[in-house]
Amino acid sequence: MTTTHSEVPHAKRLGAAPAADDLSPAERMSVDELRATQLERLQWTLQHAYENVPAYRRKFDEAGVHPDDCRSLEDLAKFPYTTKADLRDNYPFGMFAVPPERVRRIHASSGTTGRPTVVGYTEEDIDTWATVMARSIFAAGGRPGHKVHVAYGYGLFTGGLGAHYGVEKLGATAIPASGGMTARQVQIITDFRPEVIMVTPTYMLTLLDEFERQGIDPRTSSLKVGIFGAEPWTEQMRAEIEQRLDLDAVDIYGLSEVMGPGVAQECVETKDGLHIWEDHFYPEVVDPVEGFVLPDGETGELVFTSLTKQALPIIRYRTRDLTALRPGTARPSYRRMDKVTGRSDDMIILRGVNLFPTQIEEIVLATPGLAPHFQLRLTRRDRMDHLTVLVEARPDTPAERRPAAAAEIAARVKDGAGVSVGVEVLDPDSLERSVGKLRRVIDQRPRD
Repeated sequence: MTTTHSEVPHAKRLGAAPAADDLSPAERMSVDELRATQLERLQWTLQHAYENVPAYRRKFDEAGVHPDDCRSLEDLAKFPYTTKADLRDNYPFGMFAVPPERVRRIHASSGTTGRPTVVGYTEEDIDTWATVMARSIFAAGGRPGHKVHVAYGYGLFTGGLGAHYGVEKLGATAIPASGGMTARQVQIITDFRPEVIMVTPTYMLTLLDEFERQGIDPRTSSLKVGIFGAEPWTEQMRAEIEQRLDLDAVDIYGLSEVMGPGVAQECVETKDGLHIWEDHFYPEVVDPVEGFVLPDGETGELVFTSLTKQALPIIRYRTRDLTALRPGTARPSYRRMDKVTGRSDDMIILRGVNLFPTQIEEIVLATPGLAPHFQLRLTRRDRMDHLTVLVEARPDTPAERRPAAAAEIAARVKDGAGVSVGVEVLDPDSLERSVGKLRRVIDQRPRD
């Protein structure tokens, strides 16, 4: 339910639906036209992958399927999944479907949990990426001529350059701030007066703290739109950011294996989930354990198949993100995905109870006197797992209020999830700040 944003005065907000003539021809397609386009592009993608990627040829042959078996969109369910392990097993370029001389750019994940996943782009892929990013920024409220402060990281991470090319494709002005140097970023925002910021939501909170530390009311800034992605965030965090900044906070979704940011975008006029650009990315939601396709409206694991990628076609990629598909609203032909609030692989199993960091975030943001900065520390004592919530107090919270706030969080987790956790309320600025994705869970349990 997305009603919290309406509680904040719209002094700077946008929120108006664009005229139909302002939308791209692709966004004005009927559902039938879109489905026909998807099937044609899906059949090309399956053939392209089968002919040019040995790993896909092996997977298809082992599953007993051939690209010619795809005669309808529903036939995609016959084909095997792709996982992050497939990309790592074929590191670095084994999943590429074009010769090296056609690759114009390479990105990669951080590789902190193993070999990085490597993705490549042809010249046409880069143009497609810029197109869907420009479409996303427009849907979020950005317009030609706006200045866009890009605080996603540049480099091998897809966020910064993906956003940058989309800004320029739209006809807006990119300010390539990247991450870090928080005080300087606040100065740039104050001096350059951008209308739009693109950044992770947790780093936006860090920027907000810096505004206030410098004695600047964030609500007086020039920012009208915040496009936040790269990590799950809740409606409570949307309300926090919108109230403190007086802007429209909208969600963007993407992942490097599928393209980068710009796979799906929340529209500023509705803020009711992210419209998936289905002319380029075909979505499915499947049961996370059994793997069968779920009907629209049921929550499960999001799976994507690229429809136009040349260098790295991706077939039924298991994202591990949990969501549901719903009918389109602001872009009627394009289905929406619910805001991602968790991943199947970031779920904490604590003494048999399933917990997601976003569940804790909702409780923290609803507790008076606490800042939206927290981490979860997992330890093991006496052969039992323990979870401690580390959360900062707001600067104006009296010290005597902290024990009550800690007790309130513990009680609400116990009531909602049925499991006991420890809570420590820390001084402001005690937790390490993020310049990108925030590391929410610190697992200090010994490896068995």
